Amino acid sequence: MGSGSRTARRTFEFGRTHVVRPKGKHQATIVWLHGLGDNGSSWSQLLESLPLPNIKWICPTAPTRPVAILGGFPCTAWFDVGELSEDGPDDWEGLDASAAHIANLLSTEPSDVKVGVGGFSMGAAMALYSATSFALGRYGNGNPYPINLRAVVGVSGWLPGSRGLRNKIEVSHEAARRAASLPILLSHGTCDDVVPCKYGENSAHSLSVAGFRYLTFKTYEGIGHYTVPKEMDEVCNWLTARLGLEGSRLM
Repeated sequence: MGSGSRTARRTFEFGRTHVVRPKGKHQATIVWLHGLGDNGSSWSQLLESLPLPNIKWICPTAPTRPVAILGGFPCTAWFDVGELSEDGPDDWEGLDASAAHIANLLSTEPSDVKVGVGGFSMGAAMALYSATSFALGRYGNGNPYPINLRAVVGVSGWLPGSRGLRNKIEVSHEAARRAASLPILLSHGTCDDVVPCKYGENSAHSLSVAGFRYLTFKTYEGIGHYTVPKEMDEVCNWLTARLGLEGSRLM
C-alpha cells in the first residue's frame, strides 16, 4: 500500500541459465552468480572443473540494464549500482527482483538436497543480500523469503544494505537464530582495485556484529579482482565440510 505515486514497476528480463549436473550423488544445489557485465556460461565452465561431484550448479544470467557506475551504459547486472560506498543508495527493487529469481531457481530442488548461493563481485553482493533476506525471513519489500539456505559464498564482493542490518535482526529471535546458523565464506584479494579489500572486511564486520557468527573471512595476498586456483580450492574444501558432502575427491 502507499505506492500509488509510482507509475510502473520495472520488469526484469533475466538471461540464459546454465546448469552443471552433479557427476555423483546429488547432495547439494548452489546458484552461482556472475559479476557485472558477465554471464552464467563463463562461470559454469569453471565450476564444472571443480572436484565437487555431489553439487549441482545453477548459473543464471542477470538482466541487461543501464548501470549508473558505467554512466548509464547497459550491461548485465543483478541490480543498479552507483559508486561503491557504504553510504550509497541501494537499488532495493533490483536486489529483491534478483533475490526472488534466485529463490525461484532453488524452489524446485528435492527436499533432501541442501541449497546455497554463491557469487563473484556483484554476484557475491547478491549472494550476501540473499543471506540477509534468509535471516530476516523476508525481502526488502516485505514479501516472505521462501528458501532454507544452508551455505553462502561471496568472492571479491560486498554487502548491500549493511546499514541497519543489526537492528533488524536483533529484534527477532527467529532472525537471530537463522543468522547464527548460516555458514558464510567470504574471500578477497588484498590488491583488488575494483572492489577494494576493505569492502570485504567491512562486510564481514557488518555481518558478524549483526549475528552471523558462522562466518569465515579469508584474504589472498597480492591478488586482484579475479579468482585463483588456491582460492577456489578453499571454496571447495569449505563447501565439502559445511554441506557434509561425501566423496569430495574424484579418484
